[in-house]
Formats: sequence, structure tokens, C-alpha cells
Amino acid sequence: MSAFRFLHSSDLHLGRRFGNLPEELRGRLREARHAAIGRLAARARESGASTILLAGDTFDTETPAPDIRRQALAEMGHHAPLRWVLLPGNHDSLQASQLWGALRLEAPDNVVLAVEPAPLALAPGVTLLPAPCTTRRPGRDLTEWMDGAGREEGAIRIGLAHGAIRDFAEEGGATDVIAPDRAARAGLDYLALGDWHGSLEVDVRTRYSGTPEPDRFKHDRPGTALIVSIEAAGAAPEVTPVETASFAWRTLRLDLLSQDDGAALLAGRLPEGRERRQTLLRVAAAGRASLAGRTALAAAIAQAAPEFARLELDEAGLAIDCEATDLDLIDRGGALREAAEALRAESLDATRSAAEREVARAALMRLFSYSQQAGA
Repeated sequence: MSAFRFLHSSDLHLGRRFGNLPEELRGRLREARHAAIGRLAARARESGASTILLAGDTFDTETPAPDIRRQALAEMGHHAPLRWVLLPGNHDSLQASQLWGALRLEAPDNVVLAVEPAPLALAPGVTLLPAPCTTRRPGRDLTEWMDGAGREEGAIRIGLAHGAIRDFAEEGGATDVIAPDRAARAGLDYLALGDWHGSLEVDVRTRYSGTPEPDRFKHDRPGTALIVSIEAAGAAPEVTPVETASFAWRTLRLDLLSQDDGAALLAGRLPEGRERRQTLLRVAAAGRASLAGRTALAAAIAQAAPEFARLELDEAGLAIDCEATDLDLIDRGGALREAAEALRAESLDATRSAAEREVARAALMRLFSYSQQAGA
């Protein structure tokens, strides 16, 4: 038998709302998630894979809108004869009987619903062992059944599951996570996992594919899928990551000293112009900055922001040094100077709460910004 090759992906989260972002960007991100179906199909065809395994959370909720569901199925059907195998995850678990009932009725012939913990034949000599999520929080390791599944001599065994995986604590009680050695216990040649949104190798036979289209800053890496090739039962799988994302979610850490020109440092590290429209970038400023330096940095970000899908400043780790010379830039006397000095004193007053000091610091920066705009 020639090698069996397939594409492993998960966590498409079709229909995700992105409610904390502007409406125009929300629409672009939702469309990118749908378009990931076509990109997965393209990567599979380019690699000679005939099957795409989706390890849970194809849909973001248990009640996706009919257009989300039907357009996804239509796109998958368009890529026949590629075969898609959909596993219920925690976001679209089997508890959503209406969803999976509709999928049964509407799915094209090349879409397989892995809704039973029972062996599925993917090809002669290739068996899939799925562990569909029964509810959002099953409370048990749904892959346990794989250990006792019958083993055909010489057959390739592939597990498909969705959920967390880690070592069990000594005190026990970790009943809702997947055993980290499940592949070895069940004699699996490969265990395809979903739930973690970044690509992760647990061991040579166990991997998370990560989402094909990132949706947060947490993992700070491109969206990928995995091309997996297994020569024969017992052989180590050959795994090749392939990029699939339309948008990049990146965190740029900017470490500053008070005398640094943060705006100039930022300018030298921003992505090139053509990349910006498809980039959501969080600038995590840390260290210390002068009042003028912080204001200049914020102005530089505001200036560049329209070229990006999103550009934001995270200054939680940035301390502001405010000297008398900074206050001179606001005013050398009068009411404005008195207000600035009062705010500076409050921002440095250790008897006040951190929240109160932060309010005073923000007010001082706003006052400084207004004074610079007025003097421009």
C-alpha cells in the first residue's frame, strides 16, 4: 500500500462575531474564516492529500446561522472529490442536535460527519477512530474508547479528537482532559487534535494543528494546517506545516528606556506597507518613557493605524517618567501648570491606589497631548 496522506486542521470557528472590533473589520475577519475552507482544499491538493480531517469547532457556536452552515457545506462540496471529515468540538458539540441534524440532511457526498465513537474506514487499510464531543464540557476523556477498538493487522490507525491534553496531576481529578500518551495506549499511528489554536507537537504521533485562520494575539504565529503522510502501520508519520492564513495577528514588543525615541524605534519595526492591510498588530510597550516620548509614540501609532487592519498600543508595562522640563512643555505658569503639577503629584503618590495613580497619569498625558496640539 502506498503512503496515506491527509490534511489535519481544526478550529475554523465559522461564524465567529468578533464583537469587540469595528464592524467593517468584523466582516472581513468572518469572510476570511469562510475563505479558509478554500485555502485548506488548495493546500491538500498541492500536497496530494485526498482527505481533510477537521478536529472540532468547525462552527463557532452550536447554533450557527443557516447561511454560515449552508455556505460552508457548499464550499466543501465544490472541492469534491476531496473528502472532508467533520468532528464535533466543544463549541459545536453533539448536544446541538439541531445543528448536526441539519448537517446530516444538507451535507454533500464528500462531507463525512464523525459523530459516533466507532471506526470509520478512510481507505483500504486505513481506519479513523473519532472521539466526538458530546457536550461543551464532557467531564471525561472521550478518547478512552480507542484503546479497546479492534486492531486490524497491518492497518493504519488515526485518532481524531478535540480537547485539552496534559499530564494528570498527582492528586487526580483531571477527568476531562485527553491522556497525553493516548496514541501509545491505543496503538495509533497519529492522533489529530483540535482545541489549541496554535500548532503544537505533543509527541511524534500526537499534534494540534492550530487554527488555519488566527483569531487572537495569544499564539503570535501564522495560521497553519498539517500535511500528514503515513507510509505504513507503525511507521512514524511525516508531518509538514503549511501556511493557510489570510490575516496575521502579531504582537510587537517595544522595550524602551526613558531617553529612547520610541516613535523612531517603532517605525523601523513595522511591517512593510502591502502587508499592513492584512495585519492586526498590538504594540506592547514596556520599560520607561518620558512624557513627551510616550505622547510621540501614541501619535506615531495613530498616524500609521489607518494602513493596518488594526493597530493598537498596549502600554500596561510602560512607566512614564515626568520631569519638570516635561511640565514646562505644558505651561511654565498659571492654571495649566498648577493642574499638571497636581496630576503629577497624584500619579506618584504611593498612598493612593494603583487605579487612582493610573487615572492621574492618563489625565496628565492627555493634558500634555492637548497642550502640544494647541501649540502646533
